[in-house]
Amino acid sequence: MPPRKRPLVPVSARRRLKANEDYFPFNLLPVECQLHVLSFLSEVDKCNSALVCSSWSCLVRSGKLWRVADYSRRGVFHLGQEGLLVSNREFERWKAWVHHYTHHLVSRGASLLTLKASFDLGDQCNKWGELLSHLLENVHCRDLSHLDLNWTFTLLEPLDLRLNSSSSAYQDNITKMDQVSNFQVLLAKLAQSCPRITKMRLHFDWSDTSVALITQFQHLRILELKYFWVFKGVSPSTLQTLTKSLPNLKSLTLHVLVPLRNLGISYTLESLSLEFLDVSPSRGLVFSCLKLPALRELRAKKIVRGITLDRRTRLRIQSRWPCLYQVLREGTPRLQALNNERLLPNWKEQSYGELASILQQSCYCIQHLDSWLW
Repeated sequence: MPPRKRPLVPVSARRRLKANEDYFPFNLLPVECQLHVLSFLSEVDKCNSALVCSSWSCLVRSGKLWRVADYSRRGVFHLGQEGLLVSNREFERWKAWVHHYTHHLVSRGASLLTLKASFDLGDQCNKWGELLSHLLENVHCRDLSHLDLNWTFTLLEPLDLRLNSSSSAYQDNITKMDQVSNFQVLLAKLAQSCPRITKMRLHFDWSDTSVALITQFQHLRILELKYFWVFKGVSPSTLQTLTKSLPNLKSLTLHVLVPLRNLGISYTLESLSLEFLDVSPSRGLVFSCLKLPALRELRAKKIVRGITLDRRTRLRIQSRWPCLYQVLREGTPRLQALNNERLLPNWKEQSYGELASILQQSCYCIQHLDSWLW
């Protein structure tokens, strides 16, 4: 049976069809409205929508549609969770996706508001720091407001490289130094290119150089600083300098592990703007003074370190520290919540059962920590 022929469409009808396409209701919206609608699409859907018609193709090329650079995803392969060791072949596929994704953002003139990445900046072979610098230099990032950066670990580590790498303490030190050096180079570039960052989440080495760089982000409102190296201590003056130098900081989360050699050190925190403080991920972080007149919520957790001390040594250390209750009474006049528990209005005048239970979980003073095991 011969194939059926498509009916011929008169020229006038074809013109009417084309006219109807030109007057598709979406195309009558202002360009800003069209871009807003398309912004709800995923990145893959945005690329597919560019194939609909020439006008949509022009819209998708707008940098305003490309606001997020998210390298923390696993590309199109979905190879598992963070920390998964993969083969070199899978790693090369993922690395190709990373470079293609970077080219994609650059070619579309992305106007970034968010940057998320997880790369080992000490990797001398793949030079992830140079890739991120290339991105920042070739897209519009003046309005970048959210930075989520893990510069100590590549999302997908090649298994073969891990097996053949040296694990000596000397090699680890060299790697740490390379990571810190490249992180500081990248942080300096961010301070120059993206001064309006308001939310930052990253690992931190607490060196004087890094602290000086991060205090250049004067618009910071939300800051989370995670562990970099467990043997790297934080001096009290460094922590105080950081908080005093960020005038718009509202929320601060600290992951600080005080080394065993620094047992007995206590910290002062000072900020006129800070409203939320979370030090519950920290270990051994003891406050002797808080000057936080705007603070409304504090989260703190006492974590046993597994250290056995004789009574004399323990009392000598603890005698240096005031009770957290006294510190809060003197330095946080607007405090309303402690460890997710709402405080009574008269908590500063008189302690009560629920508050005493919370202090038992968070205070290191003699009254609230009577054990030889730290």
